[in-house]
Amino acid sequence: MSLCKDCTQGARHEGTVEGKEATINGVAVYIATPTVEYPKDKAILFLPDVFGYQLSNAQLLADDFARNGFYTILPDYLNGDSLPADALNPGSNFDIMKWLPNHGQEQTRPTLNKVIEGLKAQGVKEFGATGYCFGGRYVFDLAFDGVIKAAATSHPSLLQVPADLEKYAAVAKVPLLINSCTTDSQFPLEAQAKADEILGGGKFAPGYKREYFDGCTHGFAVRADLSDPTAKAAKEGAFKSTVDWFCKYL
Repeated sequence: MSLCKDCTQGARHEGTVEGKEATINGVAVYIATPTVEYPKDKAILFLPDVFGYQLSNAQLLADDFARNGFYTILPDYLNGDSLPADALNPGSNFDIMKWLPNHGQEQTRPTLNKVIEGLKAQGVKEFGATGYCFGGRYVFDLAFDGVIKAAATSHPSLLQVPADLEKYAAVAKVPLLINSCTTDSQFPLEAQAKADEILGGGKFAPGYKREYFDGCTHGFAVRADLSDPTAKAAKEGAFKSTVDWFCKYL
């Protein structure tokens, strides 16, 4: 499996983050806590792309989930070795394929499991997961393992199609939302159609929905150029669909 050039392209977003960096069970995390009353036994696992838990884009999105009443955790499941933010700069020649072999599931999943165990020790009983690009792989895996109650992913990477979709239909009991787009070599139009064929039309009883954002590119839900009205609307649309999904199923 591989990643693509769009996995390392996009725009950095400006803003003041409102959460805090901390550790859970020895793992660095970013925690976004609602300012209103919220259920202490529920949490959103925000599974970031290759830029990791410290990219402002991801932290600002986590803050937005918290504003909607969700206790949200951004884990450093890349073990302190996420891509630097300047890899987004025009002309960057960061070699993602040299980076990827050191961030397989054998390195990342144990770290993610530690965060989940730590949250359970704090009283969290139910999890939703939203995964972007690289994080989409883990949304599927957590659903396969029955760890989460609600699943959402935007432009997922590293999936095997149709195998992972068929496995989802056969094994998972978790309602699934996919935010997809036009130009996406990681989850192209053919894969999107296959997902609808396997899971759509009421075939997947727990719940399935695919949103499609025309004219957008892989990464739009977290690294959109906000000066582009189409990209900005799609980013906001993917966020809203994810919030609505968690409101319904978590």
